[in-house]
Amino acid sequence: MRVVLAEDLYLLRTGLEKLLAAHGFDVIEAVDSGPALLDALVWQPDVAVVDVRLPPTFTDEGLRAAIEARRQVPGLPILVLSQYVEQLYARELLADRGGAVGYLLKDRVFNDDQFTDAIRTVARGGTVMDPEVVGKLLGRRSRDEPVARLTAREREVLALMAEGRSNSAIAQRLSISEKAVSKHSTSIFTKLDLAPSEDDNRRVLAVLAYLNA
Repeated sequence: MRVVLAEDLYLLRTGLEKLLAAHGFDVIEAVDSGPALLDALVWQPDVAVVDVRLPPTFTDEGLRAAIEARRQVPGLPILVLSQYVEQLYARELLADRGGAVGYLLKDRVFNDDQFTDAIRTVARGGTVMDPEVVGKLLGRRSRDEPVARLTAREREVLALMAEGRSNSAIAQRLSISEKAVSKHSTSIFTKLDLAPSEDDNRRVLAVLAYLNA
């Protein structure tokens, strides 16, 4: 699997290169700035692992480069790996209905398998989101918006849904029945004016598209 890596810290960048190589990935280019990332991404790797804050601005350079690359190459798989949740551009990237996106926080990646599984999921067209990212995106909604209509349990289900979990996985996590999860899901989609779907990826994209509205 061909990977483009964007990380400005030398030690972390070289460490990630070695880790990915050890797990069978081919890092075709490792860059340290937003402009270099954009140049690399137009070559259409199988997946790109991107930090949010890159030179020259050290603000949201990585995310903006990733969004621009997906405009040029629709559906280009992007996994954001960052210390920060940059909410405006994160919602824009994650709400892209092309799928194949993810957002992980560096300090919440606890082992090789978690990281490499996320890369493979995104490369296959799936969506991977850290629960803290989901929480911060949901938390941005004001009280007069549809998300405010959800019950506490429905918000829990929605957060797990946005992580890409199946009904069975949500039921296990919340210690409730799959029938209850299905009922909550139906209520969520009704309150958000979103058509329910059994496809986990489309469900995630629908929720994220709403969050970006």
